[in-house]
Amino acid sequence: MKIVFAGTPEFAAQAMRAIYDAGHHIVLALTQPDRPAGRGMHLQASPVKQFAIEKKIPVIQPETLRRTSSDSHKKAQAEEAYQRLIQTDFDAMVVVAYGLILPQEILDISERPGRHGSFNIHASLLPRWRGAAPIQRAVEAGDQKTGVCIMQMDAGLDTGSTVLIDVVEITTSDTSATLHDKLAALGAKLIVNVLAQLDSGQTLTHTPQSAENITYAEKILKSEAEIDWSLEAKTIDAQIRAFNPFPGSTSGFEGQTIKLWNSSLCPKLDHKKGKPGEVLGFGERGIFVQCGADVIEVLEVQKPGGKRIDAKTWLQTVEGTKQPICFEALPK
Repeated sequence: MKIVFAGTPEFAAQAMRAIYDAGHHIVLALTQPDRPAGRGMHLQASPVKQFAIEKKIPVIQPETLRRTSSDSHKKAQAEEAYQRLIQTDFDAMVVVAYGLILPQEILDISERPGRHGSFNIHASLLPRWRGAAPIQRAVEAGDQKTGVCIMQMDAGLDTGSTVLIDVVEITTSDTSATLHDKLAALGAKLIVNVLAQLDSGQTLTHTPQSAENITYAEKILKSEAEIDWSLEAKTIDAQIRAFNPFPGSTSGFEGQTIKLWNSSLCPKLDHKKGKPGEVLGFGERGIFVQCGADVIEVLEVQKPGGKRIDAKTWLQTVEGTKQPICFEALPK
């Protein structure tokens, strides 16, 4: 099949590689403009663009797909993208974590006679966690399961009917990083399955989303990163794992901002209760830290300018500096 692919991050690139490896012809790729990244903040192509260049797939990078934009430069880019899609011969469009809203007129191009429309790989069990950050919000909320939905796109925000769904368990050791990798692999597998059905002439089963239990996964903000040690351990543990790899949960320590990258819940300890944020000593795998009413085991930390290290090693470097050793609120 001839496919137009729209996506940006590695999650999308993995699906793109799977589609390519399955023998489909990706005739055009849409991805976000190059962005500054790394220590030198040099412009960097997205993983989707990098793969497209490697395989000599044509790429366009409009800043918007809305031809009604008030910005003349963006409007011109949108018009160029629209005309490019009009002139491209393709069977279906696949959209994965693209980062731009597809207006109805773009979806209409993919729904012309003889075409199959646009399909989206969404990393949640819709209608739970529609929106920008479904993986992180599922971990943060303490969900026990998530999954991937292949959705026939409409003009709404992740509101289209689903054509294929598979479920993934969220373990107590999963971070957003580990869950991302599981869901990316599953999404790639499922979209290839859907395209194979279309290619063989099978009719997809469309299931409308439930009108109940709808939740929205708002974009993760750096302002959410600071840990409130007065909360219970379960909440803090979910936050630490949800914000790994971005933006990394933070806490103050002796005037510095420390990042906490991994943690675990631990059984009740027979000890004298400390104040919230107080380090109570070494655990089996990390260090025990007092929360509001219980204790969390922090496994991995990072000092400013340093690398991630296990929490036991970090504690050994700071023991004796002051007593008690305690994480604290960041200065406002």
